[in-house]
Amino acid sequence: MFVIFSGVSGAGKQTVIDALMAENPGSEFVKSATTREKRSESENIHYFMTDKEFQKRLKKGEFFESVDVHGYMYGILNKDLQRVVDNPDILFFKDVEVIGTANLVKYLKGKAKVVTIFLECPDEKLFERLIKRGETPKRARERIARGTMERLYKDRYDYVVENVDIEKTVEKVRKILAEAQK
Repeated sequence: MFVIFSGVSGAGKQTVIDALMAENPGSEFVKSATTREKRSESENIHYFMTDKEFQKRLKKGEFFESVDVHGYMYGILNKDLQRVVDNPDILFFKDVEVIGTANLVKYLKGKAKVVTIFLECPDEKLFERLIKRGETPKRARERIARGTMERLYKDRYDYVVENVDIEKTVEKVRKILAEAQK
């Protein structure tokens, strides 16, 4: 099963995924390629590339999809997506922006079981979290502003879960996954 999380920057996507992966030995995270700078929590979730390398691989057709988010390129490599299709017994996790999620769901229909979850969070809490992880106030506001567009897509998700309290959020998602795996 492929579980895709989306939400505004700071909604806690990676925190929730990390908690669920710790509880599910053998689960895997589907990495993204990105041109953004490394952050300490992102070492194991991205392939970091220069703009030049990203564009070269994009031209060679190595990406299923790619998108510019906050001035950085992100994309899922075809080889990683094929691993999801080829291994239906593995629980895969991924955080993807809203357009990428729609593209993945469409492509994987009939090829893999997919569950989509949109994490919601009040803007003031998002701002707090973004500042805490090192964003400048200006950059935090820019990321939150994109949330207006992202929230327009949340009705397309299988589930919308508010993430104000991480323990409660993980418990809700745990129940969603247990039901989906039946």
